[in-house]
Amino acid sequence: MTATNAGNGPAILVEDLYKSFGPVEALRGVDLSVERGTVLGVLGPNGAGKTTAVKVLTTLLAPTKGRALVEGFDVVHQADAVRQVIGLAGQSAAIQEDLPGRANLEILGRLFHLSKKRSQERAEELLARFDLLDAADRPAKTYSGGMQRRLDLASSLVAEPAVLFLDEPTTGLDPRARIGMWDVIRDLVSSGTTLLLTTQYLDEADELADEIVVIDHGRVIAAGTAETLKDRVGGDVVEFAVPDRARLSDAANAVRDLSDVEPMVDKEDGQVTIRVGSRGSQAIVQAVRNLDAIGVTTDGLALRRPSLDDVFLALTGHQAEEEPTGDEAGGRRGSRRRSAQADPKEVRS
Repeated sequence: MTATNAGNGPAILVEDLYKSFGPVEALRGVDLSVERGTVLGVLGPNGAGKTTAVKVLTTLLAPTKGRALVEGFDVVHQADAVRQVIGLAGQSAAIQEDLPGRANLEILGRLFHLSKKRSQERAEELLARFDLLDAADRPAKTYSGGMQRRLDLASSLVAEPAVLFLDEPTTGLDPRARIGMWDVIRDLVSSGTTLLLTTQYLDEADELADEIVVIDHGRVIAAGTAETLKDRVGGDVVEFAVPDRARLSDAANAVRDLSDVEPMVDKEDGQVTIRVGSRGSQAIVQAVRNLDAIGVTTDGLALRRPSLDDVFLALTGHQAEEEPTGDEAGGRRGSRRRSAQADPKEVRS
């Protein structure tokens, strides 16, 4: 593991961080802290400022204002030192698709100034760790999406970084590949790596993160454990569709006594949603009885955990927007990785 400069302080410390792109303020006073060997999940919709924050912390962007330290090194004044202790896996797999997986890793090893022998050894270790040995000598363009993401993550670990930044690592993956990536991330944490993980998925943050920060429009609007956030959202949610749109209001009135919070009605989709706290199956049984008593037919009546939209509705009163703002849009078009001892102008993939 690369030597650090942080003593007993947090692995990542961000204080009053701002980043503007002309009139657009992508970050507006962000504060966060990540202890060593833990995972911080940064949760928010596209355009919230997640990718901008990652780019600042990985020295790809200079902040407009504020301070950020990674392993005790200032991302502005000690950028070279920061690059020696971090790894980054961006939103899109940043690999050379025409090259075999093994060659991708060995070349990065040489760019990180590892010897030829150590580059080969490190490639072999990572191919085994990420279950890619059987495909090691095939061009990466023949890999499935999940395999490409695993290779991308392996690439970010070639130089054994102390801190790893994962920017929406499972976006676009099918459910099986997504769960497989979760297993890989858990293994990294168990080995002592500190992770900052950005995601749009509450369930992903729930599965992987020790602490969660929710960002909206460049600000931290909530922070805590997954359970803390769920409590703020209002616990479980009962939802169902009403095929007969004329009965939507009747259906909403029928389930109003399940909660102190008013049910939400989507007239376009014919959907009724109500937060029911910790009542769980009791709420489902009561909903069925109430709806049956007034003769309302429903479709897909179910109890579920809160979604990202539920979090944002509870915390901000609006849905999570999907439109990227500021540098967030550009951030998807080619993240770069920097890590130990690599020349930042050389390492592009």
